[in-house]
Amino acid sequence: MSANPDVLFQPFELASLSLPNRIVMAPMTRSFSPGHVPGEDVAGYYRRRAEGGVGLILTEGVSPNTTTATGTPNVPNIVTDEAKAGWARVVEGVHEAGGKIGMQLWHEGPFRNPSKSEHPDVPSWSASGFKTPDKVLWEPMTDAEIETAITEFVDAAVAAKQLGFDCVEFHGAHSYLIDSFFWAENNLREDKWGGDWKGRTQFACEITRRARSVVGAEFPLIIRLSQWKQQDYAAMAAKTPEELEAWLTPLVDAGIDAFHCSQRRFWEPTFDGSNLNFAGWAKKLTGKPAISVGSVGLSGEFTAAFTGESSKPASLDNLIERMERNEFDLIAVGRALLRDPQWVNKIRESRHDELMDFSVEALQSLS
Repeated sequence: MSANPDVLFQPFELASLSLPNRIVMAPMTRSFSPGHVPGEDVAGYYRRRAEGGVGLILTEGVSPNTTTATGTPNVPNIVTDEAKAGWARVVEGVHEAGGKIGMQLWHEGPFRNPSKSEHPDVPSWSASGFKTPDKVLWEPMTDAEIETAITEFVDAAVAAKQLGFDCVEFHGAHSYLIDSFFWAENNLREDKWGGDWKGRTQFACEITRRARSVVGAEFPLIIRLSQWKQQDYAAMAAKTPEELEAWLTPLVDAGIDAFHCSQRRFWEPTFDGSNLNFAGWAKKLTGKPAISVGSVGLSGEFTAAFTGESSKPASLDNLIERMERNEFDLIAVGRALLRDPQWVNKIRESRHDELMDFSVEALQSLS
C-alpha cells in the first residue's frame, strides 16, 4: 500500500454518534451463541475489535423473534431475558474499550431453514411466499403477519437502545425478509405492500417510521441494502439511478440516517457511465451518509476459502482514493477484521508486514 491512509482515520458524525474513524466492522454471522444467547466469548470477541481501533462495530445479525426469524443454529436473538443480559455484557465491554457498537437486526425470511430451527412446523415469512414447480412451500404473509413483523423489529430496536447500543441497523439486503419486499422478482403482491417502489418500500418504511417515533430523533438508524441477491449475484433491484432514487427516498423520509450498501467488490461501478459504486450513488442521490463494503483489504472471494483458496492482503489505494474524493463516508471491513482484531491498528501504524491471510484454516482459529 503506497497511498496515505489518513482519510480512513478522520472522525465522523453519524446523527448524534461521534466516530473516531471511518472504519466499520461489517456484520458477520458466526453462530457462536448456543441457545441464541451471546456468552462471555462473544463479548470478548467484540471487545477485542474495539481495542483494535474499529470506529464502529456492527454486530452479527440478531433475530427479532424466536420463531420465524432464524433457521440458523446458535444465532443470537434480542428477545429473551438471557439474550438481553448477554448483549448488555457485550455493550459494556466494547464501551469500556472505548468503542462504539450497533446491533444489526436480521430476519431471515424466505431464506430461513425451518428444519434447523426449534420450530420446524412454523412456516417462513416472505413478501410473496415461495413456490417450487411441484408445490407451494409457504404462502404470502398476511396483513396480520406483516403487522407482527413490524412490531417485532421496532421492539428489538427499542431493546437495543435500552441495552446501550449506539445505533441499530436493519438488514434489508441479500434476499432476507425486508429485501423480499424490495425486489420486484420476489414481491408479486398487488396490495399496498407491493407494486411499484412506493409499495415495495412500504414495509421497511413502516418499520423505520415506527422505530424512529420511539427511539427518538437522535438515535442513528441504518439500513443495509444490496442490489445482488443470494439466488442471483447479477441481480439489479434498481436498474437505473432513477429507480435507485425511488427506492431510497421513501426510506430517508421515514427516518433512515445512513445507507450500508452491500456489494461483493467495493470498486465495481453500479451503473454504466459512472465510476460510482452503490454507496457512492446512495450518497449522491440522498445526501445521507453511506457505508461501502466488499472485499476490503483482501484478495479473492469469501467463498473461495471453502475451495482451499487463500486470500492475501490487498492494497487499499483504490479505497483511499475514493474516500479522498468523498464518494462515500465509511467503509465496512469483513474478513480482514474477522481474521485479525488488530487490523485497524496495523493499517494506521503501517504494519503491513503483519497483515494476515484468510483461509479455511484461519476460519477454524478465529478469535
